[in-house]
Amino acid sequence: MQLDDLLQRYFATTDLSGVAPDTLSAGIEHCRVDLGLEEDRGKRFALWSFLHMFGSAPDLDVAFENEEDREAARNFMDLLAASEGDGAC
Repeated sequence: MQLDDLLQRYFATTDLSGVAPDTLSAGIEHCRVDLGLEEDRGKRFALWSFLHMFGSAPDLDVAFENEEDREAARNFMDLLAASEGDGAC
């Protein structure tokens, strides 16, 4: 899954600057539904990560049955948190 493809699928654009709040909300909800239906672990992780970046990801114990997937998600969150501090000036 490519970020541009996900943006296009859920928000009908790759440029979020012009997305209306209703469109953003509807796209996030659509993605949450897709996450709930997805059975492939890798795709589930990609969708969960995408939702996490929008502040809309479900809790780890809800999103992932496998502890390895939950740990990977924790690592992802830690990496994002660490990178947010890198560019602050």
